[in-house]
Amino acid sequence: MGNWRTSYKGKLSSAAEALKNVKSGDRVVIGHACGEPPTLVEALVARAPELRDVEIVHMVAMGPAKYAQPGMEKSFRHNALFVGASTRKAVEEGRADYTPCFFSEIPRLFRQKILPVDVVLMQVTPPDDDGYCSFGVSADYTQPAAECARLVIAQVNRYLPRTGGAKIHVEQIDYLVEKDEPLIELRPPQIGDVERAIGENVARLIDDGATLQMGIGAIPDAVLLFLQGKKDLGIHSEMFSDGVVALAEAGVVTNRKKTIHPGKFIATFLMGTRRLYDFVDNNPDVELYSVDYVNDPYIIGQNDNVVSINSALQVDLMGQVNAEMIGRRQFSGVGGQVDFIRGASRSKNGKSIIALPATAAKGTVSRIVAQLDCGAAVTTSRNDVHFVITEYGIADLRGKSLRARAQALIAIAAPAFREQLTQQAHQMGLL
Repeated sequence: MGNWRTSYKGKLSSAAEALKNVKSGDRVVIGHACGEPPTLVEALVARAPELRDVEIVHMVAMGPAKYAQPGMEKSFRHNALFVGASTRKAVEEGRADYTPCFFSEIPRLFRQKILPVDVVLMQVTPPDDDGYCSFGVSADYTQPAAECARLVIAQVNRYLPRTGGAKIHVEQIDYLVEKDEPLIELRPPQIGDVERAIGENVARLIDDGATLQMGIGAIPDAVLLFLQGKKDLGIHSEMFSDGVVALAEAGVVTNRKKTIHPGKFIATFLMGTRRLYDFVDNNPDVELYSVDYVNDPYIIGQNDNVVSINSALQVDLMGQVNAEMIGRRQFSGVGGQVDFIRGASRSKNGKSIIALPATAAKGTVSRIVAQLDCGAAVTTSRNDVHFVITEYGIADLRGKSLRARAQALIAIAAPAFREQLTQQAHQMGLL
């Protein structure tokens, strides 16, 4: 790649100068989750008075998302590929948009110019001796966006951990903004009695040597509490967090029995605290790749004994899963749930699990329902679902008739709702 050090110096810029290259009408992709480049986003928002109709595309915004706040409508329009806490209200109030899409399909939207990328804003590590920068904690759609963007602007941050796998050369970046600042951190959730009971039920289905995918939150973290006695677990997951670090340090996760990438933690992004970032930094056993590889069901299924663990807001008596909407309100998105459920289905001895508390709203609302809320989308179809788990037990729906499914799901609903669900099932002809 030639004398990259000279090139590097020539590309150095302040954030304000680099962001002057964003034009009205551009589509700007922002690096994902904890990989969001705060300095670059601040510089973009500062240009609001002089910009019009800039589309901002990303999934989970872990920063304040000032571009999606009231008063920014003329300058910015956020297109959410997954709705997070700081963008939810904007989508709900119609000031931002939501685009349904499997996580694994997002790179295709960029590469095939279904959503052409004008500018990408991202974080990278300082370059290595060969001029390559690591994407740190976010390869997912960030790497594909960088590969096809008209303009690549990168914040070079020494706090960003260097991870193996995906990388980008200095020559492929247009502007480099050196700014060292601590990464956004996601604190571990509180784990209550309900989550512990669910975690214990889930752990019963995880055998020694299994390869795990798990999301983020109290339930996945609770599952990890009950895996201390397991052996040679592996990780091939959309993401992982601090809980996996504890299992690795305890010798429970070794990745030895994985069929592909043996010995390696494979993920597409990372979210957690400094403990996680320190664990993965220059760790030769940790590799991040773009999401169209990591979340590809064909790739996932090449590992034997895959166990995917995902959550939901509701499951109806036919087995349909709603993991993203509260009524007509878009609460989150599909993410990688279906990618990994289908990947686990392809895996030899694979298992996919939907784990959720039996109730919401302090026990007043059942999450096992006769029908999904009016207006709610089906995230995972009844044809894909395998295990559904609550604190009251395990329902294995694969190969079950509608009648048997209804019976199994009612049995793991909260006791206070079982009679009502049984009556509704009779009225619907399921029983």
